[in-house]
Formats: sequence, C-alpha cells, structure tokens
Amino acid sequence: MQRRRFLERSGALAGLATVAAPALAQSSSPSVKWRMSTSWPKSLDTMYGSAEQMCKRVGELTDGKFEIRPFAGGELVPPAQNMEAISNGTVEVNHVLASAFIGKNTAVAFDTGLPFGLNARQHNAWMQYGGGMQAMRELYKKYNIVNFVCGNVGVQMGGWYRKQIKTVADLDGLKIRIGGIGGMVMSKMGAVPQQIAAADIYPALEKGTIDAAEWIGPYDDAKLGLHKVAQNYYTPGWWEGSASITAMVNSEAWNKLPPAYKAAFECAANEQTMKMLADYDARNPEALKKLIGQGAKLAYFPKPVMDAAFKASSELFTELADKNPDFKAVLPQWVKWRRDQASWFRVAEAELDSYTFAAVTKAQ
Repeated sequence: MQRRRFLERSGALAGLATVAAPALAQSSSPSVKWRMSTSWPKSLDTMYGSAEQMCKRVGELTDGKFEIRPFAGGELVPPAQNMEAISNGTVEVNHVLASAFIGKNTAVAFDTGLPFGLNARQHNAWMQYGGGMQAMRELYKKYNIVNFVCGNVGVQMGGWYRKQIKTVADLDGLKIRIGGIGGMVMSKMGAVPQQIAAADIYPALEKGTIDAAEWIGPYDDAKLGLHKVAQNYYTPGWWEGSASITAMVNSEAWNKLPPAYKAAFECAANEQTMKMLADYDARNPEALKKLIGQGAKLAYFPKPVMDAAFKASSELFTELADKNPDFKAVLPQWVKWRRDQASWFRVAEAELDSYTFAAVTKAQ
C-alpha cells in the first residue's frame, strides 16, 4: 500500500515537472545587449580590466541574458564625450572618472573626490550611508543619467618632476600635466596646468614641453616610463584622497531593465568597487620598489607646499560654490562628513597605522 502511494506521488511530481518546464521557458527573462564606453586604453589592465570584469559578472549573474560589451577609450566616442553619449542615449553605460567632466558641471567632482578629501573607505561610506548617493543622483538626474560607484584607485601619487619641489615658489610657472579640480588648485598656486593625453606625457616631459606630470600611481605610472625623463617622484597626490570610478547609465535604458537585471548590475558594480581597490593595493608596493630600483627618487611634498595647497583648495571650494548652485548644495554635507570622518580616523586608524607602519619598517 505504502509503495503504491509512493509511486502515485512520484508520478504526480513528475507530471508537475513536465508542466512547470514549459511555464518557466515562457516566463524567461529577455535578452538585453548594452555597450559600455570607457575612458581607458586596453593596456591599462587595472582600470579597463575592471570594466571587463564588471561586464562579465553581469552576464554571469543573468545566465548570459544581460550582455554588456566594453569598449576602450575612443572606440565608441571620444573620452571627452563619454558623459554626453550617455545623456543623449547614444550609449547605454560608461566607465569613467566623473571629474573629467567638470566642464559640464563642477559638482560632478564630488562623485570622484576632491583635494584633501575623503579616502576610499570614507568616500564609499559617504556615498552609501552619508547622503552622497542621493546628492549625486539628484545632480545626474538633470542629465538623464543614473550613477553607480564601480571602482576606486585609492590615494594617488603626487607626480613626476624634472626638478625638486622645495618651496611653494618652485611651483610658480611650473608647467604640469594635471586636470580637474586639482589643476584649478595648482593654478591658484602659480603652476600652469596642461591637459595632455596619456600617450603624449612621456614625449612632452622628454622634450621639456612640460616640467611635471601626474598620472595615477606606481603600477600605472611604470607603464608610461615617466621615471626615465623625470626622476623626482612626489607624494602624496593631495588632489585626490581617493579617485572613485563611476558607471553612468542612461535613465531610459535603466528604467527598461527587469528588476533582476538591475540587481545584477548593482551587485557587479559594488563588487568592482572592492576589487579594483584591492587590485591596486596588491600591485603598487612591488611597482614602487621597481621604480626606485630604476632610479626614481621618492620624496614628500614639503609641509609649506601642503599647507598652501590646502588653503588654496578651501578657497577654491568657496569660489566654486559661489558660482555653481549644484556645488553649493553638496559642499556643506560633504565638509561635515569629512570633518566627522577625520575625527574618527584620527582616534583609531591613524594612531594604529602610524605605529604599525613605523614598527614594521624598523623591524625589517
């Protein structure tokens, strides 16, 4: 009797399975194909590689139904048009440093990072839990864009200089390859910012067309070979306490996505926010050792230079707020968050790090 009941139940379950299979097939998710324009050459395996990994992850999380194909900088649109291409729907999504578009609105710099600003952890905390994401979403809404954090390179280096920087006066007339808000601060300190593409930095330094150049950090800088033509390598890159990477998505394209695809995209973006930073932290130490071994002269910006840069940065923030209502709307909450985070990190992180770094170095 029990055996017969078992067989009857098994048959019923089998019947349900045959009915359920076609139903699942009929309700399967649609295939969606997007293109991602980036600002990076394929040789930049940390940045462009992160974009590739993000796109791959979205496909994995959706069983290949949501496909995003990344393109190197310039393959779809010129890098300078990456934001506009998303805004007008020419491309569905990009992978960029938002501060590259301060010419459109200086407030987008908050999305990347400001001089003497938040480090990578503090920035992500502000974006996720400090009102940063809401503020940026309101800003990008004007441009038909939905923004997502999808990476961070961490604190950058202060660049390569043909001559030593000993005083603030050494910056007067200095032609330096630097853009964004950092370039504006350098200008206030007497330097002459230059906008030069990555491929042109080396020859410009070699010929003396420029006196200095900042790029990213040891791993990426080494690829350009800048230490061969400008050996003085300064730190820290005070103009970006961290450089957060943004994926801008066209609003209409985003709204058409099924909820599961939106979740997959956000998951992949959050994953790369962690993994890109980890990638840089893993690669930079060895790269710095190699650069020093090949003749790079590591140096710290003198305190008077740092003090002058901090003062000039604060003055610039006020000037930008006076000119741009969007910048003015975000600045107060960002400044408060920076102050609160600095107070906390000084209590715990800074004290432990300072001691540990010194002790470990001494022990070696």
